[in-house]
Amino acid sequence: MDSLVVVRHPVVADKITQLRDRRTANAEFLRLAGEISRFVGYEAFRELPLTARSVDTPVSANASGERLEQEFVIVPILRAGLGMSPAMQELLPRHRLCPVGLRRNEETLRPDVYLDGLPGDLAGAPVVICDPMLATGGSLDCVATMVRERGGGPVTVVCLIAARPGVDFVLGRHRELTIVAAALDEELTDVGYITPGLGDAGDRLFGPPVR
Repeated sequence: MDSLVVVRHPVVADKITQLRDRRTANAEFLRLAGEISRFVGYEAFRELPLTARSVDTPVSANASGERLEQEFVIVPILRAGLGMSPAMQELLPRHRLCPVGLRRNEETLRPDVYLDGLPGDLAGAPVVICDPMLATGGSLDCVATMVRERGGGPVTVVCLIAARPGVDFVLGRHRELTIVAAALDEELTDVGYITPGLGDAGDRLFGPPVR
């Protein structure tokens, strides 16, 4: 699979347009994000290895079949990544959910980790990072570095929308990654928002945080 894959499907394009619409309410946004995530996951994991297994059907014993037996580490980047993780958990039934929470440091402009759910030793396990909006790439760079330092295996990043500057930045630092996105936007605003984008994914999924 290429380092960057953008899903090309008319159903995905339609749902992305609904997702971008400023009039889309939180509940509908959450539903659309989950549906799009499943489409992205189908594309991201189309070449996973299967193990031959027999199965007894209602009309036949020992019918030939195949099972997905590899265990994955699913890493949603909080909080917006939580809108994608249920779809990844359904697609990949053998998994550990290991969230990582980041917040922007206003002095360094870099992400600070406030929740580290990653195991100390990933022991080569394949990792799926849920990053709905890959904008500047700072958050993804931080989490991908954590995964690499703890011995993670192949890393797949699933996104709703990715921005070209963020993709170029992350792949320049982590050539081992595969990024699969439902849409690719070319630009960022002066404050680092994807344009045309869809705004703040966390706020649109769950509402603005209580101050």
